[in-house]
Amino acid sequence: MKPTIISRVKPRQVKIMKVTIDEFKTHFQGEVLLPDDAGYDDVRQIWNAMIDRKPGVIARCRSTEDVIRAIQFGRTQHLLISIRGGGHNIAGNAVCDDGLMIDLSLMKDVQVDPTTRTASVGPGCTLGEVDRVVQAHGLATPLGINSTTGVAGLTLGDGFGWLSRKYGMTIDNLLSAEVITADGQQLNASESENADLFWGLRGGGGNFGVVTRFDFQLHPVGPDVLSGLIVFPFDEAKQVISQFARFTCTMPEELNVWMVTRKAPPLPFLPDTFHGKEMVALALCYVGHPEMGEQLIDPLRGFGTVIGEHVGVQPYVAWQQAFDPLLAKGARNYWKSHNFVHISDSVIDAIVEYAARLPSPHCEIFIGTIGGQTTRTMPEAMAYSSRDANYVLNVHGRWETAAEDEHCIAWAREFFAKSQPFASSGAYINFLTQEETDRIAFAYGATWNRLVELKSKYDPTNLFRMNQNIRPV
Repeated sequence: MKPTIISRVKPRQVKIMKVTIDEFKTHFQGEVLLPDDAGYDDVRQIWNAMIDRKPGVIARCRSTEDVIRAIQFGRTQHLLISIRGGGHNIAGNAVCDDGLMIDLSLMKDVQVDPTTRTASVGPGCTLGEVDRVVQAHGLATPLGINSTTGVAGLTLGDGFGWLSRKYGMTIDNLLSAEVITADGQQLNASESENADLFWGLRGGGGNFGVVTRFDFQLHPVGPDVLSGLIVFPFDEAKQVISQFARFTCTMPEELNVWMVTRKAPPLPFLPDTFHGKEMVALALCYVGHPEMGEQLIDPLRGFGTVIGEHVGVQPYVAWQQAFDPLLAKGARNYWKSHNFVHISDSVIDAIVEYAARLPSPHCEIFIGTIGGQTTRTMPEAMAYSSRDANYVLNVHGRWETAAEDEHCIAWAREFFAKSQPFASSGAYINFLTQEETDRIAFAYGATWNRLVELKSKYDPTNLFRMNQNIRPV
């Protein structure tokens, strides 16, 4: 049976008359691309190569006014609308077939106020672009772990990374946002202004409008941090992961340790004999004084036989890019994810079983450790409600050719089913694939009904539906 994830979204075919496009161009300051235009294919292609859709028109916005005009154009022409920030989301909702793709990737302004420790960020920025600017002031905010990820999608879908145990989820650090709603209104959303919209933006995905500015709280970080990898042989996987689960329950919030098991890439600090073979790696980042961090991480080396280590003090921006080569654009990707309060022996057994039969050298299973500050916000305080999650597990299927689709997707789904009985409630919205519409309400949990009401208020016609969609009443 062929996997359904690669099937294309087929909205009603819409013919856009040339005169209508020409009129739109006269009032649009950005760039408008049609299928025959140079650059069209480069813009429509996104991170996940499984997604191959062709918009009828691409509107590359340069300003908030451009975004307003594009939304109005899409609405009056009855077009399916997709929104592209960084184009990195696994579900591929940044691009649609036949309709209008509103591309925000040219809107990359970053402004920092070091006195208030805040940053104003454009919706086209990637993590790396923001990190470089704010780190010039010795500041950072919790973002992801891959520098090419778009800030907009990451934030609207919750967001977490190396700093989250100390400083919370990305949305916990969002102070305000400028939003263009389905009717073309430009609103500011914060705790004091349009508070209901601000509540929904923090985890509600792109369901309520197009965000054209994000204002973040920043924190002192680095600019150098203790970080790196400690690698163990796969035949010691169970004992290493078991000790990782115990260690992360009590480690201080300045320290974060993640686990990944996959086939070893040809890293220079690993013996050649281990290249291409299964391994278990602990990835770590400590944002306090490096000498204290060295004392804290030393027990990790006793979890098993260390076959390679690359740990040291390096710029935070460098550590944020460390995994970019393993997550480069152009591969085919399929993910399945669970939240966990605790990592039980049953989960560890499932990880070891499925990591022993990886269907591609690029596939992996990782556990991202959160907890700490992320658990101190009440579940109903914002759209994201999974405040009991201490770990996010992702089975990351990744491969090169369409011929591998069925085998790799089946492996990911089987592992997901095997580990599901031991998972906690909720799910990380950014890790849901396009096919998982049945898990959206489950992912939001206690906030779902309020989200439906909010969608009905701000987008009653479901204009913004290329997302993990919350249908209005």
